[in-house]
Amino acid sequence: MNFIAIYVLWLREMKRFWRAKSRIVGALAMPLFFLAFLGLGFNRMGIPGLSQGVNYITFLVPGILGMSLLFSSTFGGLSVLWDKEFGFLKEIMVAPVSRIAIVLGRITGGVTTALIQAVMILGVALLMGFRPSSWLTLGLAFFFMILISATFLGLGLIFASRMKDMQGFSIVMNFVIFPIFFLSGALYPVENFPVWLRLLAYLDPLTYGIDGLRALLINNSSFSWPVNLGVILVSATVMVILGAYLFEKSEAA
Repeated sequence: MNFIAIYVLWLREMKRFWRAKSRIVGALAMPLFFLAFLGLGFNRMGIPGLSQGVNYITFLVPGILGMSLLFSSTFGGLSVLWDKEFGFLKEIMVAPVSRIAIVLGRITGGVTTALIQAVMILGVALLMGFRPSSWLTLGLAFFFMILISATFLGLGLIFASRMKDMQGFSIVMNFVIFPIFFLSGALYPVENFPVWLRLLAYLDPLTYGIDGLRALLINNSSFSWPVNLGVILVSATVMVILGAYLFEKSEAA
């Protein structure tokens, strides 16, 4: 029964995603603007901290993928508040399935939609001339994307479980996700930060997600991909468990 519940909630997220064409366009617009204007605008400039042979658009693509996953996943918590407001959440909470299954259904749906958007952005990047250093590591890069998405879906669920209205959620999340994004080194090498800011960047799980993508896609990173994988795997596990716990606790109250 729990597996059926996970599948049904996943399928519902898929249908909502494909039916909301404006949502797809809106989710892709900002990452593509960053990729087009920053990537093409600074591609011929020398950026301090880049390895020799790595141009800016090549460096930028993994960061924009991380950006897309961050924004789409974090705002996945908004669907929880939406379902609260319109009564759907109350209906599924009385169904004979565990609440963990409900959380997993939402997370798998959110991860899938975020991954679809990331694949679309990667396709556009390929049209703009981006090429991974090795096609063989692409599968592991997708696994990194799944972990990044799960981490920030858990974060969105944490905030959604503690809040009551959608407007407040959107405002608070904007204050949370922009520092996460700019500290991650998505747009510039973390090594260019002053020491105190670099320390904050190393506390940001997105830093390791993007650095792992760079290690696999362009063979240029601050840490090895196993180190990045370990950190983002722990981050995803902690965020999902904490998000599930707070969701269950808030609905039990």
